[in-house]
Amino acid sequence: MEKQDYYKVLGISKNANDEDIKRAYRQLAKKYHPDLNPGDKVSESKFKEINEACQILSDPEKRAYYDQYGHVGPGAEYSGSGTDFGFGGFSEVFENIFDDFFGGATTRNTQSEERGSDLRYDLQISFMDAAHGVEKTIEIPRLEICSNCQGSGSKHGTGTKSCPKCSGRGQVRYSQGFFSISKTCDKCRGEGVIIESPCDKCRGQGRIKQERKIVLKVPAGVRTGSHIKLAREGESGRRGGSPGDLYVVLHVDTHPFFQRDENNIICEMPVTFLQAILGDVIEVPGIDGINELKIPQGTQSGSILKLKGKGFPNINGYNRGDQLIKITVEIPTNLNERQKDLLRQFAQISTDDIHPIKKTFLKRIKEFFK
Repeated sequence: MEKQDYYKVLGISKNANDEDIKRAYRQLAKKYHPDLNPGDKVSESKFKEINEACQILSDPEKRAYYDQYGHVGPGAEYSGSGTDFGFGGFSEVFENIFDDFFGGATTRNTQSEERGSDLRYDLQISFMDAAHGVEKTIEIPRLEICSNCQGSGSKHGTGTKSCPKCSGRGQVRYSQGFFSISKTCDKCRGEGVIIESPCDKCRGQGRIKQERKIVLKVPAGVRTGSHIKLAREGESGRRGGSPGDLYVVLHVDTHPFFQRDENNIICEMPVTFLQAILGDVIEVPGIDGINELKIPQGTQSGSILKLKGKGFPNINGYNRGDQLIKITVEIPTNLNERQKDLLRQFAQISTDDIHPIKKTFLKRIKEFFK
């Protein structure tokens, strides 16, 4: 079968430059690529034809022979078979086509900004620090921009050069037929550039590990698991990228006297049986100091009394929880004979009316066993 003129195959004039050739090839390759036309023999044949035309016309030496001799004569050996993918100038065109198909996912801009990593710091604080808020100075180990090279990784007065192996792409592509595989360039490690004279301080990394002191304000009302975000206090970015963030995760110690339930605090207070019987005013410790608590007459053991607004502040800055006091009535022990005699006299003159709980319980028992 007689071969068509390569210029006609690509739809370009004989005066077309390299960009014209590449542009024409990209348009036609996207139209006839076998992956987009599975099982279409016409498209497959057409794709091989435009590949062959592009291989010849994108190579200055082959194009010169073709312009002089066409498909015959001394230049015939350059006509190619149309299956020699991935060599010379054609490789670059093929890569561009592949990127058009897959959104550029097979290559990356190795010189683009890279945001720094976020960091986590776990901070232990006391129960009272959580109740009132506290200011802490913490030390964070993080990667920071090298002060010697300002993040470039190069000695002063030197710079970088494009990686000769991957031509600055950071990836090397291996093509076989219609398949193309990209691998990270082992020479520049995917950076696309090579540092000619690395900085002595950071050894070409552009960043160094440093301890940074940060003053942290912990608001009142935090609890275990609360976290504080410090924007841009993470690791420095690369190539001008913004720093990451620092997340401080809080862990609150337990307290020997108080327990926390949401924003309420709970504690137990022992009172004498006389205080429980006759009533009294007692002093109760709280997170803000000592508070007075009224014990009503006839208070039972296990009763819960409340000091309103004496609990934890809401972390959002409004309202406070309550302090809940569980009363434990202490039964006296080690009584002397005089004390015992007085209690016996009290028992003799007592009636069921002064023990309503007992009276109600006994009534229910009798009804149950009727």
